[in-house]
Amino acid sequence: MGNWTIDVERWAAMPLMEQMANIGSEVGRAGKWLGKDKLQLAESAFCRGLELIDATIRFGRGNMASRSCLLEELCRARDLFSDSFLKRDYDELAYLEKYFGQFASAIRR
Repeated sequence: MGNWTIDVERWAAMPLMEQMANIGSEVGRAGKWLGKDKLQLAESAFCRGLELIDATIRFGRGNMASRSCLLEELCRARDLFSDSFLKRDYDELAYLEKYFGQFASAIRR
């Protein structure tokens, strides 16, 4: 799905709120393109979203006291994102975009 790759060092150094907001951007793009029947663009955004979630799971907040809670939350969000995308559940995708969008809103405040 293209030549997009994540800069793992930069991603790992990014604040969690910013990571979550970026994940939300890809979730939103995936839903938007899926809704417009632009499958190649939707799949690209879906793959990028999964990559960002996986990078956050793998490299994010290793010294965080509540890391296990974070991992549980991210794994659940990953499952919901995958399931809703594959089923074309637009309501669930919109819910996930709203969930991740709260992190973007928090950054702007």
